[in-house]
Amino acid sequence: MSKKEEKQEEEINIEEQQEQVEASSENDQQEKLSPEEELEIKVKEATDKYLRLYSEFDNFRKRTQKEKVELYKTAGEDVISALLPIIDDFERAQKAMEKSDDIQGVKDGVKLIHDKLINILKQKGLEAVESAIGKDFDVEKHEAITQIPAPTEKEKGKVIDEVEKGYHLNGKVIRYAKVVVGQ
Repeated sequence: MSKKEEKQEEEINIEEQQEQVEASSENDQQEKLSPEEELEIKVKEATDKYLRLYSEFDNFRKRTQKEKVELYKTAGEDVISALLPIIDDFERAQKAMEKSDDIQGVKDGVKLIHDKLINILKQKGLEAVESAIGKDFDVEKHEAITQIPAPTEKEKGKVIDEVEKGYHLNGKVIRYAKVVVGQ
């Protein structure tokens, strides 16, 4: 092939390429969508995105609800596990009481178990409310179960006797002290 023929072939190739570009630009113009069609596509995309997010959130909500139920089921596990040795101690004390005639030994054993129980509960945040005898009756701390005539004028409106102790758990009252109030 001569150079002239090669040049002619190149010009033909260039012309064919230009024709292909023009044809593709016509196709692009045909592929251009009307504004309404573009909006429809955007709405479909937004709807799809919304549905995916909604499903994701719904799955999250269900998962956290399930975790919450599991937490409630096992919430006391820590305290109960700590109390199991106390149960074992009481069972051993019962066996010892059946065989023993030493009353003082039984009393000492029960006292030790009681102290162990109190210490475990303190570690978990339980505190007994200090005795209210002789102090003013306070609705925030006490539950009056009865009123009796005060022995002296000075004891009116004050706590005469404490029937049951009150308790705080991590600073929150979980049981009010049950008291007798002078009237």
